[in-house]
Amino acid sequence: MFQDITTLLLDPRVFKDTIDLFVERYKGKNISVVAGIEARGFIFGSPIALAIGAKFVPLRKPKKLPGKVISQEYILEYGRDCLEMHVGAVEPGERALVVDDLIATGGTLCAAMDLLERVGAEVVECGCVIELPELKGRERLNGKPLHVLVECFECCE
Repeated sequence: MFQDITTLLLDPRVFKDTIDLFVERYKGKNISVVAGIEARGFIFGSPIALAIGAKFVPLRKPKKLPGKVISQEYILEYGRDCLEMHVGAVEPGERALVVDDLIATGGTLCAAMDLLERVGAEVVECGCVIELPELKGRERLNGKPLHVLVECFECCE
């Protein structure tokens, strides 16, 4: 499912307000890692990380990161995919926030959490701009907190 976020990005005030909503939620929560999911998670994750004083760790599609990586495969509604991050980017015990633009079925967020937890991080929460509740992605997160700014209903028509 694709939802267009470009109109939000075209208005600097609205884009800043969007980032500020996340920053207000996460500042003071001792988050040391913001993991952004390729590609639109980078757009939101990077400024959130800067504002809360955390490092930004990109979670990318296969073969996009140089050097040694750790991988996590996952199943999508249309096949399989994989996320990768640099070995050593996240240390055991770090507190992580996973950021993406949208949650649909939850498969990508689950893979991101699995990847971070495999290296010993504590995933504090997942943050997304948009949720498509009809696709029940939240249910796949196994009780992990999810914070969204907008719920988009009737997305599948």
